[in-house]
Amino acid sequence: MTGARGDICDVAVIGAGMAGMSAALFAAERGLSCIQVGNAGSLLFASGLLDFLGVHPVPERQLWQSPLEALAALGRDEPDHPLARLDADLIRSAFESFVTALGAAGLAYAPLGERNRKLFTSIGTIKTTYGVPRSMVAGVRVLEQRSPCLLVDFRGLREFSAAQIAATLGRNWPGLRQQRIEFPGYEAVPELYAAHLARALESGELRARTIARIKPLLGDARSLGVPAVLGLARASEVHAAFEAGLGLPVFEIPTMPTSVPGLRLRTALETVVSARGVLRRRQASVRGLSFGADAATITLELDGAAAGERVHARAVVLATGRFTGRGLTAERKQVRESILGLPVHQPASRAAWHQRDFLDPSGHAINRAGLLTDAAWRPLDAQGRPAWKRLYAVGSILAHQDWMRSKCGSGLAIATAWGAIEQVARDLRATATG
Repeated sequence: MTGARGDICDVAVIGAGMAGMSAALFAAERGLSCIQVGNAGSLLFASGLLDFLGVHPVPERQLWQSPLEALAALGRDEPDHPLARLDADLIRSAFESFVTALGAAGLAYAPLGERNRKLFTSIGTIKTTYGVPRSMVAGVRVLEQRSPCLLVDFRGLREFSAAQIAATLGRNWPGLRQQRIEFPGYEAVPELYAAHLARALESGELRARTIARIKPLLGDARSLGVPAVLGLARASEVHAAFEAGLGLPVFEIPTMPTSVPGLRLRTALETVVSARGVLRRRQASVRGLSFGADAATITLELDGAAAGERVHARAVVLATGRFTGRGLTAERKQVRESILGLPVHQPASRAAWHQRDFLDPSGHAINRAGLLTDAAWRPLDAQGRPAWKRLYAVGSILAHQDWMRSKCGSGLAIATAWGAIEQVARDLRATATG
């Protein structure tokens, strides 16, 4: 496969968010030739944390320490939920493969284990999640122990406030302190941006000056929390230098999006899928799909930077997301799937899209709209049959889930991509031997 006009690949992945990247990665790991279409810009809004399943039932806002126990409860209560259709061991394998690939690209995560973890947010609330970058994991321990801790931020960095965190959590944590300092060399700059600071800290000289400015402030602190600005391409090196220079555990706290952890995640995923041979059409979009007369291939018509190019694939994975990813389009009276016009499971009328209360704890019905699929992750047509024998759908475009309120966005993306690519591999093997 060269990716030139008219070439055939085993699988084309439409979408480059978390689900699309996962599908491309897992396809390459199984030896399938893959072309991926789409821009990974949505990953810039990621926190770097990998949720599995944190809340169930959604209306009761019940938090779970064990995502596996939450998954079992979800299976009993909502068997149509996409995660409920997947075996727990399969999901864990998917997560392990995903974080191992990120580690190979230089983005290290703490061992996953069996339990969810709790971390700081940039506004002082507590976030329940599963996969945690190594640069943040010390924050899990200090939050559990409530030991003396110093939070430091930088004057001019508006997307993060150590004072806000300390004010929110300090009432029950007398050893939590905060300090605001000038970022060395940027004293005359009125507004700072996290990505600029992260790049600056990859300079050993400026990093040493920053460490020297923080060290006299430590006092009795046993750990230090800082905004997530400890490097980009050399984040592990920067984090290790801060811990060595200060002599205590240092942890990053995710900033508001767009974020440095999101940029690291996007860079790592782009690096790892490219290294595994995935051909990427970053600035292209899919204008339409057409099915071959022999039912053996599907052709993607591309727009954008690759306008006029056609990609022929033996299988296609839709990982186009919902509304923000433009996988679904909301019109006056209905929601439609944007590329093929596939039927969308949705409320019967526009009036039923939303609850009267915007903050209703049960969420809004429109947030569970999406594609219905069969057991092989193939989206269904109006007659309830697979739209095409090797067309699959993964991630947030799937129906019967509200990933944001369930705190399962990464889990949904990673696990359904794993399940669908497993099915793709089986189907293509069966075709080859048939």
